Parts: sequence; C-alpha cells; structure tokens
Amino acid sequence: MKKRICHITTVHSANDTRIYIKECQSLSQAGYEVFLVAPKTSMASLNDSVHIEFLPKEENRFFRLIRGQWRAFKKALKIKASLYHFHDPELILMGVALKLFGKKVVYDVHEDLPRQILTKHWLPCWSRKVIAFIAESVEWMGTRFFDGIVTVTPLIQKRFPSHKTILVQNFPILGELAQSGSINYSDRSLSFAYIGGVTAIRGIREMVKALEYIEIPQVKLTLGGNFSPESLLREVKSYGGWKKVQYEGFVNRNEIAELLGEAKAGLVLFHPAPNHISAQPNKLFEYMSAGIPVIASNFPLWRQIVEGAECGLLVNPLCPEEIAEAMKWILEHPEEAEKMGQNGLKAVQNTYNWEKENEKLLALYSKLLEKGA
Repeated sequence: MKKRICHITTVHSANDTRIYIKECQSLSQAGYEVFLVAPKTSMASLNDSVHIEFLPKEENRFFRLIRGQWRAFKKALKIKASLYHFHDPELILMGVALKLFGKKVVYDVHEDLPRQILTKHWLPCWSRKVIAFIAESVEWMGTRFFDGIVTVTPLIQKRFPSHKTILVQNFPILGELAQSGSINYSDRSLSFAYIGGVTAIRGIREMVKALEYIEIPQVKLTLGGNFSPESLLREVKSYGGWKKVQYEGFVNRNEIAELLGEAKAGLVLFHPAPNHISAQPNKLFEYMSAGIPVIASNFPLWRQIVEGAECGLLVNPLCPEEIAEAMKWILEHPEEAEKMGQNGLKAVQNTYNWEKENEKLLALYSKLLEKGA
C-alpha cells in the first residue's frame, strides 16, 4: 500500500515550481500517494497523480496567518497522511499542532527568514530587527519539534540542527528548459530575458535603465513575471528604456522554455540585500540549464558559481551603465557568449540539477517513514 504524503502551503501558489513541479511530482513518480494543500490557483495543466486540495485565497496577511493556517490544518488532518511537509514559516504553529496529534512533520525552509524580514518594505524600519529576532527565535523553537528540516542553501542549513536537517537545493530539472527546437544561438534576435517576480529589489529599475545606454535599436528585454507592487510597473513604463521591453506578464513553464530558447542571455540582478547575498536563485540555474549565458550580480557566492562554470558575466547590480556594458559584450562576442551558455548547460548536467537533489529528499522520506513502520 502506498504511503500517503501531504504538502502544505498558504503562501505559494499550487503550481509553485519547487513544491508542485519538483517535489510533489517527483514523490509521486517515486511511488507515494501525494496530496497538496494550497491556495486556489488557476492551473494550466494538472498532474493527475498529485491530488490538490485548494484553500480560499487570503489577500490579507493577518487573515492568512490565522484563518488560512486553521483551514490548512483541518484539511491536512482529513487527508490522514503518513507524513506532512509544509513550506511556510507562518505555518510553524500548525506544524507543532500536527506533531501534538502524533504526525510526522517536515519543514521546508525556502528563504533565510530573519534576513528576508530586514528587507520587507511594508514593515516600519524600526521594527524589522525586532521582528527578525522574534521570527528566528520562533523558527528555532518550532524546529525542535519537527522530524526533518529541508533547506535550499548551505547557509540556511547551518541555522538548524544538523542531525535532522538536509540540503535540497532548488536546481532545475534536466532537459525541462533546454528545448531541442530552440533557435540556433547565432540566429537569435538581440534579446535578453528576465523571468520571475518583477520587483525593485530584484533589479527591474536598473535593467530597464540599462537599455537606455544601448544604442542598438533592435535590442530588447523580454520580461516574464508579475510586477509587485503594481505601481512599480507604472513607474518603469515612464523610463526611456521601456520602449525596448517586451512585457509578457505571467508565463508558464513551456513559455519560459520558449522565451529562453530565443534569448542571447539571462539577467539575474538582485540587489545586495542580506537574504540575497547568500541565496542561490532558481533563475540563475534555469538560464544555465537553457544553455544561455548569465549576467548576474557580483556577490561572492554567485561569483563562485558563474566563474567556476565559466558561464557568464558579473556586474554591480546597482549600476545600469555596467549592466549595459555586459549586455553589449554579449552581443559583440557571440562565439564566446555561446560557449558560456554551453558551459552553463554542462555544469547543470553534471552538478546543478534536481535529479541529484531529489535523491536526498527521497532518502529523508524513506528514513522517517521506516521509523514509524
């Protein structure tokens, strides 16, 4: 009889890349009966082997924390799973409650929460350090209850008990974004790509301003993702560089593959915020997996990855002129740029891929479920 697994989130969409596409679908393929409790999401395609239990979407953070958590807890209990795996720090109390009901519980830590809180624009500046300290304390105490901790970066891993914590990095699925029908690199238009959440702290202002320093009229930046907040979209539309932007809005996985298959390079220009410097952004590895060079922020960790793989250029993400120079270099050195893209693809095939990370997740599940067998 199949072991039943339940993943839970009240923050991420039901079609989240890490939760639904990577973890839930991989676990289903490994023979588990997989349920996902998540906010109501428009799903372009469904994997029938993953059972999705939708929650009403809560727009208000306070109601999501209280009412959303309670609804998720009730749905989770009804599923009667052998193991519960939740993905949001605001669900820590729910995780503790599940433990008190005798359940096996895994906490998936996607972000460096204390460092992330320090950059929350909606929190008063004076409160951020206090809230970050409280959040880290709650997280530390909560994780003492849980059976397993899954983290996405080595730095986050160090914050948790070593005997129950594993590192499952957010690397791309082999072959997902490297389409066989992609346009030959030399035949592509003068297009750069940014895919993901479009925010100020992820460099959208600097990306668009960089286009003003590129005089080649055919150059364009393809943006795939939603702006947050909406007022930021209105702001950057007023920039001179916006006329070279092709804004696609939200794009699904197939559309991402198509866009990257037409691009000369991918941009990942996060600002040097505390939680960014040690992050390993999914989009960096996705660009590499699509076989295109990257133009990335010159953080020490990112330098190790990009220079180690010889797959792109590093710039000051706060300097539009420097970003523009890197973009022009890519266009002026097509053979070297294409070689960088191929180097990145090889690095993903050999090291930075989900298939290797998934083995660690399956080993943790096997270990925890055998204990209660």
